[in-house]
Amino acid sequence: MKKIIVTGGAGFIGSALIRHLLKSTGYRILNLDKLTYAGNLESLREVADHADYRFVKGDIGDYGLVSSILADFRPDAIMHLAAESHVDRSIDGPAAFIETNIGGTYNLLRCAKNYLRSLSAEKQAAFRFQHISTDEVYGSLGKTGLFDETTPYDPRSPYSASKAASDHLVMAWFHTYGLPALITNCSNNYGPYHFPEKLIPLVILNALDGKELPVYGTGDNIRDWLYVEDHAKALALVLEKGVPGETYNVGGGNERTNLEVVETVCAILDELRPKKTGRYRDQITFVPDRPGHDKRYAIDATKLKTQLGWRPEESFDSGIRRTVQWYLGNEWWWKPIRQMKYAGKRLGYE
Repeated sequence: MKKIIVTGGAGFIGSALIRHLLKSTGYRILNLDKLTYAGNLESLREVADHADYRFVKGDIGDYGLVSSILADFRPDAIMHLAAESHVDRSIDGPAAFIETNIGGTYNLLRCAKNYLRSLSAEKQAAFRFQHISTDEVYGSLGKTGLFDETTPYDPRSPYSASKAASDHLVMAWFHTYGLPALITNCSNNYGPYHFPEKLIPLVILNALDGKELPVYGTGDNIRDWLYVEDHAKALALVLEKGVPGETYNVGGGNERTNLEVVETVCAILDELRPKKTGRYRDQITFVPDRPGHDKRYAIDATKLKTQLGWRPEESFDSGIRRTVQWYLGNEWWWKPIRQMKYAGKRLGYE
């Protein structure tokens, strides 16, 4: 039975990963999460009492805590997802991104290196440090082309710069110290339990509340959308079959402009929960663009597909419908967030 430490497991992608691992593997999972504003243990309600699940509240930047957890739990792998992740917030307050994404990753790496050296040769060879990152480290694409694993880094925001730095640290620990590290860089995730500062849940909940649906600029910025459960399955596959020292890009192959995404959500809501008068798209409002807004992201996931055999199961059309349906049926999860943590105020624009 493998033992896995998941950092940031109360976040959007981390909680999806833990739910998948507990349902589909025999692994024992320790979730280490600081529970910042976007961390929500309610996202793990369905597995909270699972015999193979354990939660520890703590900061990945705490050397003593991380070292003691490693010595006590004796993991076979660390899957590192703990990060500040919202571009708009990184514009307003970059310090937290530098502290967590760079400093926290460094602390985790030095603890992992020390732990690795305490293991037998056999255990060392089997150990994995898996770092989960973003396609935003590659910068912005023009109208054509795709990001692949050889694309030079060109981050444009404090968020993406902090993630680029953490990627480089992880690979340095592989080359310098022999830490068996893997990196994945993913496209935009969406799905259930997504904190409502991000585009899709923000649009769904603002629409239901009768609020404006803000679209940056002209809405022609393009993103490649990846259903979060498909991402979780990819991460588990990379852990099992990935080669240390390698990077794997994870993308859904679903390019859409931001305006197309908003209009699709509105159309599904018109069908599933129609307004008394008018249509939801009438609430769309174009607002000044985000500073430094990358024009287009698109992932080439050929390496992951051909070498490890991964395929996304959800198309954008099926995944976005499942997502809207989930938010309509799970007010218990998002309503307290809207009331107490984040009510939809714009961030990252002065």
